[in-house]
Amino acid sequence: MKSLPSAPMQAIVEAGNVLGEGIVWCERAQVLYWTDIHASTLWRYTPSSGETKQWRLPERLASFALCEADGWLLLALASRLAFFRLADGALRTLHEVEPGLPTRCNDGACDRQGRFVFGTLHEPTDGGPKQPIGGFWRLNADLTLEKLPLEGVAISNSLAFSSDGGTLYYCDSLTRTIRCCDYGDTAGPTRQFADLRDTRGEPDGSCVDADGGLWNAQWGLGRVVRYRADGSIDRIVPVPASQPTRPAFGGAALDTLYVTSARDGLDAATLAREPLAGALFAAHVGARGLPEPRFAGMPPAGDTP
Repeated sequence: MKSLPSAPMQAIVEAGNVLGEGIVWCERAQVLYWTDIHASTLWRYTPSSGETKQWRLPERLASFALCEADGWLLLALASRLAFFRLADGALRTLHEVEPGLPTRCNDGACDRQGRFVFGTLHEPTDGGPKQPIGGFWRLNADLTLEKLPLEGVAISNSLAFSSDGGTLYYCDSLTRTIRCCDYGDTAGPTRQFADLRDTRGEPDGSCVDADGGLWNAQWGLGRVVRYRADGSIDRIVPVPASQPTRPAFGGAALDTLYVTSARDGLDAATLAREPLAGALFAAHVGARGLPEPRFAGMPPAGDTP
């Protein structure tokens, strides 16, 4: 096992995100997008200039996908799926998600066929513990929404796809295990991929590199772990914040590992020890990523960027 990256993680945007998440590299524009969920804000970072831009949204943005249609993103807002036009902030709602349940959208990613797969998160109305009442869903290119035949989930995370598209990785963070399954027109049966139950951390977001390794941000442990295809640990990359949330490869050569992080739930003493909590981090780790799949569905006819 390799315990250190080829270069240490550095904070490149001290964003102070409450809950930075959903990080995606746009190869066409050479920019990085991510969300601060609790601030209902979409962020964009341009490495070539160091510039950032933010969009405020009408509700929390949990995750999103690039679109084949330039100028658009597909958003998984707390309560709904919607197309978002970057030029003017126009929203085109597609579906409400689990309207009869106390849940919100959470982690999501496009599969290799251009369909958006996402899960939900339980938000108890009585302040009690989260329960696995949410689900995993797929928005198809024809804009139909279907529920995947996977187990119920309390906090969906780690959604990612193998390089050939035949394996879906996912988790319920509260179980502290990452699972996977065969994936195509349907999903399953499921099997355990990685086990974090001997730690105090939880698996959060993931991405897959060009060699088939799964990189997982581990909440509470201040690290990103690369797992081989058989589930064994290949390397551990320390992050200077205890709550990293999701990794993504970016840069012109897709050889920079970017990682979002969160300040959510940290007390004043912890924040004093972790002044970079909520920052966007980056490092060269001796691996390369894959181009981010784009959602294949089209925005409403007549809408142009």
